[in-house]
Parts: sequence; structure tokens; C-alpha cells
Amino acid sequence: MPFKPKRPCSYPGCPKLTYGRFCEEHTKEETKRYERNQRDPAMKKRYNRTWKRIRDRYINEHPLCERCQKEGKLTPAEEVHHVVPLSRGGTHTADNLMALCTSCHSRITAKEGGRWG
Repeated sequence: MPFKPKRPCSYPGCPKLTYGRFCEEHTKEETKRYERNQRDPAMKKRYNRTWKRIRDRYINEHPLCERCQKEGKLTPAEEVHHVVPLSRGGTHTADNLMALCTSCHSRITAKEGGRWG
């Protein structure tokens, strides 16, 4: 199967070609800009290095998507979902976490109106 052709970097004035949205140099800049300007400071407190450790440990203990398993499918888990969101008083305890594949996590988040409003 052929690769998708490279396209120009989306950063204004950058002539470099890339497979993603930004070239490698500008991906780092855009990530920093997003973290600095658009990300809610409260989110930084909730999702810090401690959360990354909890998430990694939970994924190691639950390597398969828990939703897909209920449907009889074996899909690798890629994300950890809070059953009760932190914004509504949820915690990082194991009974409030669920290992999910990306598609299941996106479906739940969209249904709850989390990321998209």
C-alpha cells in the first residue's frame, strides 16, 4: 500500500514537508504553545507525573480494553478512563479507572460531552 504524500508544514512560512500536521521542529513549538495558552491550568495539576505513573501501572495490570472484552473482543488498551471524571469529584483510585482502546474511549468521551463540549 503506498504512503500518503508529504504535505507542507502548517506552521506559517515553513517550507518543510511532513506526513503530520507540523514538521518535527514546529510540532514541539505548537505543543508548548498549546500547553502554555490553551490548556486549563487545573488540568496540569490533575494530569501530572503522578497520573502518568498511575496510568502506566493500570495499563500494565489491564492490557486489554475492558469494554471490548465484555463484547468478546480482544483489543489492546491504549488509554485509561476515569469512570467518574476528576472534574466531578472522581479520583485516581483503581475502582474509578477503566482501561480502554482509543475508539471506546473516544465514544465514551463524546457521549459524556467531555472533550468536545
